[in-house]
Amino acid sequence: MVYLSKEKLEDLKDELEKRSRQTRREIADIISSSKELGDLSENFEYQDAKEQQALNEARVVQLEDMIHNAVLVQSTTGTDLINLGCTFKTLVNGVEKIFELVGSTEADPISGKISNESPLGQAFVGHREGDIISINVPNGTIEYKIIKIL
Repeated sequence: MVYLSKEKLEDLKDELEKRSRQTRREIADIISSSKELGDLSENFEYQDAKEQQALNEARVVQLEDMIHNAVLVQSTTGTDLINLGCTFKTLVNGVEKIFELVGSTEADPISGKISNESPLGQAFVGHREGDIISINVPNGTIEYKIIKIL
């Protein structure tokens, strides 16, 4: 299963559409034109296009699989437990941080989107406002206090 928001699922469908129609056509055109140049064994443009074709086809298969196995995650508000789709505010080392718990495909820790499969994300699942979560890191332990589930 691949946990996705509705927006991310639409992004993946758009990427699949583009790769299936436009990118395939562009690569096929390059392969066709480079074949006209003669000896394919020493034709860098042809070799590069064939490599790009393989990478594109691998991504198409990956996208199809992700879309087929997608489980939509709704943004949840008004809940008292942290779970997939929740946004919540924490206090760590005197600094407030806002996190959103998302599937691994959408994880972007820099923007506060943490994966439900990551150690940090797993530590928050099932906890409530006021709970203190301790995370072991190489330099010791970091404590997060859950201030608010948004």
